[in-house]
Amino acid sequence: MQLTASRCSRRTAGLALVALLAGCATPTSTPPPVPSVAKDAKSIVADPHNGTMPRHEKFNALAKTGGFDVLFVGDSITHGWESGGKAVWEEKIAPFKAANFGISGDRTEHVLWRFEHGNLEGALNPKVIIIMIGTNNTGHRKDKPEETAAGIGAICARLHERFPQAHQLLLAIFPRSAKPTDEMRVINDNVNKLIAQYNGHWNIKYIDINAKLLEADGTLSKDIMPDLLHPNAKGYAIWANAIVPEIQAALKK
Repeated sequence: MQLTASRCSRRTAGLALVALLAGCATPTSTPPPVPSVAKDAKSIVADPHNGTMPRHEKFNALAKTGGFDVLFVGDSITHGWESGGKAVWEEKIAPFKAANFGISGDRTEHVLWRFEHGNLEGALNPKVIIIMIGTNNTGHRKDKPEETAAGIGAICARLHERFPQAHQLLLAIFPRSAKPTDEMRVINDNVNKLIAQYNGHWNIKYIDINAKLLEADGTLSKDIMPDLLHPNAKGYAIWANAIVPEIQAALKK
């Protein structure tokens, strides 16, 4: 019975997201051109991420209390502000009263599940939301770019529904793999081409800092990302230097 109920719940969630993407939840706001995908595409059907519940519940507690002007949402690249990027975060990001809701290994559907299970409830009311998600859809399943972009669109839709006045800073998925011709790099690049079109809708500003992370020939250096996926302190400094002016500008609006 529980399994059947869970499947029904996921189908219902998928239909609700389709409605959001159609602009039904925010009729006064022009929705972005989110790719149309199957209603049961994994990237848009909320699904729990096993093994991450303690951190998820921590987010719920933070959301309940609120008091944050800036919210980071994402996967291990965002989670990493607490490890490789910790010093940079404390110096440049924390002063904005920022919260980090990143979890390693998350895909778009995991973020959507968190949104449905407490992460956006309570007193939480950020003025600026930074979104970095999608590389695990590529790395784990090699999702079609349209499916990952639809998942990202669903996340933006839910955030806009819950926080209609918040400014969303949507980051291009960071480069991965050594060469620009590597398969997963190409997939991410194609996702970025799609989500770049979300700029200007739902208070979204699309920001692509990937050129700052790459060599002139498009290769990714281990001096920035030692495993060719996750930034080190140097990589987080590049991210911070690029995003801080954007946060400052959004907070003044």
